[in-house]
Amino acid sequence: KLREFISGHLQLDDNSIGREENAYPVHSIYLDSAELLTYWATVHCEKKRFKLRVRYYNDDPTSPLFFEIKRRENECVLKQRGMVHRSAGALLLSGQLPGPEHLLTGKAHHLAALQRFCYLMQRMNARLMVHVGYLREAWVSPQSNAVRVTIDREVRGEPRHDPVFTTQMATPVYPFGKQLVLELKFTDRFPDWFGALTRHFNLTQCGVPKYC
Repeated sequence: KLREFISGHLQLDDNSIGREENAYPVHSIYLDSAELLTYWATVHCEKKRFKLRVRYYNDDPTSPLFFEIKRRENECVLKQRGMVHRSAGALLLSGQLPGPEHLLTGKAHHLAALQRFCYLMQRMNARLMVHVGYLREAWVSPQSNAVRVTIDREVRGEPRHDPVFTTQMATPVYPFGKQLVLELKFTDRFPDWFGALTRHFNLTQCGVPKYC
């Protein structure tokens, strides 16, 4: 029923089409300091905070890694990411200065994102902490990227301190059990139908304070 409601406004993301349950795998290894600065910033709902993660989607050694910074500025969530050769991942995480040779694309904003990522990582002496994986079903606006809805299932995680970019986990923890995680995302005006959706399905926030 939820999928039927969403499909009246959005269409499946290209990555979701043709897959079982419309879901594709997403894997991220999150970095943090020894004091867990980014973790506690989230727990305390700090208005300005960020996360550092390396994202990938499969075990193919020729596929890219995405070095991502996810920032929160008051009520806005912003993301920067640089697409990196998988072979360069361990080198960059060990402190190598980033350069154009590490990127799959010559686009300036990818290099800027990678340089910023490495600066923040070194500034707080961050290291790899936890591997998080899930299956994502994504719905997007056919007109633009202004509206996006994602449904994540089988959310799991385990400690990961080495730069090994595998989708496999030895003893994962499933914090949400069989529950799904629904995210409603927009870049401009809050769509009225988002409000109708949450009221119709009586959706609640899971595990975080309101407005956090």
